Amino acid sequence: MGWGSPDLIVTNNTAKGARMPIEVRVTGDIEKALRILKKKVQRDGLHRELKRRKFFEKPSVKKKRKRAEAKRRKLKSMRRNSF
Repeated sequence: MGWGSPDLIVTNNTAKGARMPIEVRVTGDIEKALRILKKKVQRDGLHRELKRRKFFEKPSVKKKRKRAEAKRRKLKSMRRNSF
């Protein structure tokens, strides 16, 4: 890709070897494209996933984390539906 390229494509190798492309349209402003890329990475949870996979997680800790995430999602859903 050269300077005149209209697209910025970032690929990431996950722990299992799968690739996840993230595409950002660039119309000349690189700073804007980087902000958009950061938002997409954050929204997809990619950065959190990579941080989590950096070290081994014991199965008991993994279960506890998943339960806490499920509880958080349920409470969030209940807050949204209460109005």
